[in-house]
Amino acid sequence: MAVQMPSAGLQLMHRLLRISTSGQRGLRSRDALLECRRETRTVSTFPVKCNESKGDSSDPSPPSAGLPSRRMRSLSPLERISSLLPRDALSPEVLQLMERDQQDQEQDANIRVSDTQEEDHGATPVEEDDPETPRASDAAAETSVSPALPGESPLAFGELLVAEYRKKARVEFRKMFELQTGARLQSSWGVVPHDDVAGRPAGRFVKTNRGIRILVHRASLEDYTLYMKRGPAIAYPKDASAMLMMMDVTEGDYVLESGSGSGAMSLFLSRAVGCKGSVLSVEVREDHHRRAVLNYNRWRASWSVRRGEEWPDNVQFHIGDLAEASPLLAARGFHAVALDLIHPHLVLPAVVPHLHLGAVCAVYLANITQVIDLLEGLRCLALPLLCERIVEVPVRDWVVAPALQKDGRYCIRKDPALNQDQREEADREMSAEQHPAFGSIPYIARPHPEQMSHTAFLVKLRKCVR
Repeated sequence: MAVQMPSAGLQLMHRLLRISTSGQRGLRSRDALLECRRETRTVSTFPVKCNESKGDSSDPSPPSAGLPSRRMRSLSPLERISSLLPRDALSPEVLQLMERDQQDQEQDANIRVSDTQEEDHGATPVEEDDPETPRASDAAAETSVSPALPGESPLAFGELLVAEYRKKARVEFRKMFELQTGARLQSSWGVVPHDDVAGRPAGRFVKTNRGIRILVHRASLEDYTLYMKRGPAIAYPKDASAMLMMMDVTEGDYVLESGSGSGAMSLFLSRAVGCKGSVLSVEVREDHHRRAVLNYNRWRASWSVRRGEEWPDNVQFHIGDLAEASPLLAARGFHAVALDLIHPHLVLPAVVPHLHLGAVCAVYLANITQVIDLLEGLRCLALPLLCERIVEVPVRDWVVAPALQKDGRYCIRKDPALNQDQREEADREMSAEQHPAFGSIPYIARPHPEQMSHTAFLVKLRKCVR
């Protein structure tokens, strides 16, 4: 290996060698390393030719064998300087330092290899995610749900469901829909595929594509009558329940209804009389009759899917004027009568003879003028009916919720002034609890801003003998 170097370069190299030999006492100190780096930058400016015939690279030191990393290790100043000079020109002190550095490098390499082998043998293999295999998080979510109780069935296609979204104790979205294959629930808060709802238990929150949690549950009879398609106005559930209590309808009764409307009262009467009873519903308008029949059949179809048994087919719908329907009422007796007509006093002469003695006729009237006309008709017709009650059924919703501050934290009820001993004891009790104590948070109760206005007047007439 031939090296060509001017005299200035040789002097510089001898100076570097002196610095290297003094490294036995303090080679790794910061000042010596900085000086070596400055000198090596100066030496690199001189022309150095090494193995030009073979075309080797200027860095003759090969990478250390056995290192796990493919990245080449950076050379120390001693290695850089010693590689530029023949081995015979190096002093014994420099050779001793080179051997010591080589031993340290071999030990570091052995330690790295042993560490990598232990990681390969000791670490558990990472398996790729299988889309068909349930993940641990999914399994935990499924196990967190309480097991199905006896008689509890999952949601099935064909059922009528109600989806609602509440925000700050107010209903922002509510919709009734029929669960169908391939359909989607559309809302301003996102979309929910019906296939994601089917098979799940009722009363669970479902996330939309926007991440909003919407509660999905089965539609009750009250929900169905409120959200079903209507022709005329319906008898609201609060009024229908009051009328059922007035008439004292029980299973096995025969009830007459005049004014089928949209079929809401027909459904409540059908459930009240059961399989052993019967309801005769008469409607004068054909379009109202058709709507009542459709709503009644739709509820029965959903009920058969929900319960696995048929809703009793105990309602007979007829088109006609009850005032002229004497052949329809012939040889029939009724335990109760429900009238939802504009002029009920016109049909009472044809209805009262078929009403059991002591039975009740409940009349649904929209305004007080109709109530006056009814009472005037009873006075003039001298029918054996006693007006027992004229009532209005108000329902007032309330909002009751914990009091919150503007920053979202709970308001804390202010305690009365205590002496020093009592205050210290109370502080010890509060510090032991993570949440405010029971009864420490005040509640706000006020009427709901969305109230149902007047619906109807209910008149209770009882057949009696004077």
